[in-house]
Amino acid sequence: MSPISEMVRARPQRLRIVCWASAAAIVVFFAVVGTALRGGTEGGGSFNASDQLAMVGLGILLAAGVLMLTRPRVEADDRGVRVRNVIGGYDLPWSVVRAVRFDDGSPWASLELLDDETVAVLAVQANDKAYAVEAVRGLRRLHAKYGASA
Repeated sequence: MSPISEMVRARPQRLRIVCWASAAAIVVFFAVVGTALRGGTEGGGSFNASDQLAMVGLGILLAAGVLMLTRPRVEADDRGVRVRNVIGGYDLPWSVVRAVRFDDGSPWASLELLDDETVAVLAVQANDKAYAVEAVRGLRRLHAKYGASA
C-alpha cells in the first residue's frame, strides 16, 4: 500500500442512532418492569430479587441483539474492499469485483462479483442519503482505479 492511498470507510449512520436509542429504551423498560415485580401472584407464586435481576438481564441481552445491527462497515483501499455485515464478512481484492451497485429502490449497496454472485454492503444504506452516495462514489472511484477492468 502506498503511503498516501485513498481509503473509503462507511458505517450506517441513521441505523446506528436508532439502534443505540432503542437499546437504551429496552434496558430502561426491562429495568422498570424488573423493579415493579414484587410480592405474590394470583397463582400463589412470588417474585424475588433473582426474578428482578433476570428481567434486567433479559433487557441487556435484547439490547445487545439490537446493537448487533450497528456492526456493518465497509473499508476499501488500493488492496481491496473489506465488508463486515451483521453476520459474517468478506475481504475481497478488487480483481474479483465486477461492479459497485446501488440500484434505485435498493435499501443498500452491493458488490457484483465476477462469478455472478453479489455481496450486500449493509454499511451503505439508502436512508443515509448523501452519506451513502458519497460512500458509493468513493467505492466506484477505487474500483475504476484498481478493479478487474482497470
